[in-house]
Amino acid sequence: MPDNVLRVRRLGLREYRPLWEAMRGFTDARNDATPDELWLVEHPPVFTLGYNGKTQHLIAPGAIPVIHTDRGGQVTYHGPGQMVAYVLFDLRRRGWGVRQLVTALEQAVIALLNEHGVNAGTRRDAPGVYVAGAKIAALGLRVRRGCSYHGISLNVAMDLAPFSRINPCGYPDMPVTDLRSLGIVAGTAELEQMLAALIAQQLESTIVDAQLLTEGRFRHLTSHDISTSLYVKSVACA
Repeated sequence: MPDNVLRVRRLGLREYRPLWEAMRGFTDARNDATPDELWLVEHPPVFTLGYNGKTQHLIAPGAIPVIHTDRGGQVTYHGPGQMVAYVLFDLRRRGWGVRQLVTALEQAVIALLNEHGVNAGTRRDAPGVYVAGAKIAALGLRVRRGCSYHGISLNVAMDLAPFSRINPCGYPDMPVTDLRSLGIVAGTAELEQMLAALIAQQLESTIVDAQLLTEGRFRHLTSHDISTSLYVKSVACA
C-alpha cells in the first residue's frame, strides 16, 4: 500500500530553483496511489525567503542569490555541508495534520543527533531543532491539496558565516551551529541513511531506495504546468 512505502532519492548537489520546481511538479502530478517520497539533497549557496517572508530579515545577502519561495516562514540559508530532506508526503492519506509532520521531522533529527551523543531539543515558539540554544536544523513546509513539500535542513559541516547576513528564520541574533562545531564528524551517506530510516520510523513506513532522478525525469518535473491559484497551508521556518 502506498501509505506504507517511502521512496528515498539521494540527489547530491542540486541548484535550489530546479529542485523547488520539481517538488511542485511532483505534488501537482501525484494521485491517491502515488507513494510518498523523501528527497535528500545539498544546495549551492542560496538564501530562501518564505511565502510571507519579510525582506528586512535579509541584512546583507551580497553575492549570494535570494529566492522567494512558497514555503512557510522567513529567511534561511542553504549551502554546501548542509543536508536537506524534502518530504513529499500525502498527509490526508495518513490522516495527519501539519503539526504531526513537524513533530515527526523534529523528532527524527533529534534522534539522529542523540545517536551521535548530542543532546538536542525543540522550542515551543520556533519550529526546528536546537543544541544549547543554537539552531542546528531549520524547518519550513508547504501543504497543497493535502500533500506536503519542502522540508527540514540539518547543518553538518558548513560555512556558517552566511547566517550572519540574515536574521535566521526571522530571529535577530539567532545563534546557529553545525555538527562539525560540536566535534561530530560523519559522512553524508551515513547521515542520509540514518535520517531516512528515522523519518520512515516516524511514519511507520518501509523504505524503498529509488534510483536517482534521471535528467529526463527531472526535466519533466521542472517543466510541469504549475498552478499558483490552489489553496495552500504553510508552517513557518523559525
